[in-house]
Amino acid sequence: MDPLSQAVLGAVVPQVAMRHRNLARLTLIGALAGMAPDLDVLIRSTSDPLLFLEYHRQFTHSLLFVPIGSLLCALVFWKTIGRGLNLWTVWMAAFLGYMTHGLLDACTTYGTLLFWPFSDARIAWNNIAVIDPLFTLPLLVGVLWGLARQSVWIPRLALCWALLYLTAGSLQHDRAVAIGENLAQGRGHAGVSVSAKPTLGNLVLWKVIYRHQGRFWVDAVRVGSDVQVYPGGSVAAFDPEVHLTWLPQDVQQRRDLARFRWFSNDYLAVDLQDPLLIVDMRYSLMPNEIKGLWGIKFDPRAGPDQHVSYEVQRSVDSGRAKKLWSMLRGQPAG
Repeated sequence: MDPLSQAVLGAVVPQVAMRHRNLARLTLIGALAGMAPDLDVLIRSTSDPLLFLEYHRQFTHSLLFVPIGSLLCALVFWKTIGRGLNLWTVWMAAFLGYMTHGLLDACTTYGTLLFWPFSDARIAWNNIAVIDPLFTLPLLVGVLWGLARQSVWIPRLALCWALLYLTAGSLQHDRAVAIGENLAQGRGHAGVSVSAKPTLGNLVLWKVIYRHQGRFWVDAVRVGSDVQVYPGGSVAAFDPEVHLTWLPQDVQQRRDLARFRWFSNDYLAVDLQDPLLIVDMRYSLMPNEIKGLWGIKFDPRAGPDQHVSYEVQRSVDSGRAKKLWSMLRGQPAG
């Protein structure tokens, strides 16, 4: 999730769990440790555009790495923020903050390698968006108010809010999946696996997507007191034996394709406007939209050791923003 969400969740856990006269400093240590795993974004290469996809949310987010990562944080904080405190106390605050990061990221749709190095499965529980002020702001208020009032009950209430919100997200996710399954059955598509992902900042509007006989079907559903469906459409799933017949097998672009398929869980399709661009179908600006937010682009003129390029498509216009707002309100999208 966004750094603020990671910081406030990392702060509230030591604030609730620890009793210490220097609680403000321990809360700050928890907040900084809660953000620390995302330092993996610095692992990137100018020559290999997909390197950051492999290492973001990888070993620094693993549950096995929590003691190590938190100890590294503690050693840094011990002689700075934690000056005068014993290392064990600083480490405990850092451990509690660091521990929250991978678990919270796994609640989003992006995928987190919680069980690295034993598994390269990207865990994604899909019960909250990567940015959600309704989750984050009450936590922030609870942390700051609890410190100001020297009260443990306020951050406890804030933490309860966070857990209840994530639980509500799981229930909403299950409802969205059920709606997607009904849509598939109505189209005569039996035995499909439906994926549902929340849109930014809410648990009401969801993107549902499934694959049937070589095509991806995408819809948006509003899951409130009533149900509203915003049909999207379908697109042929990417098939390298059909769409990349010109590309030799033993070249870097083929190896990059394998990496991107792993990252995207094989939710790949050819971009509707560019036949050389392969997009990740899980993400789009509009929840019922076919156009992917990002993808990899092939170059027929590339040498055998040349990488694909990584492309991002985030063009936002007032018309799309208006449609999205209409969907959130349960009105016709137009």
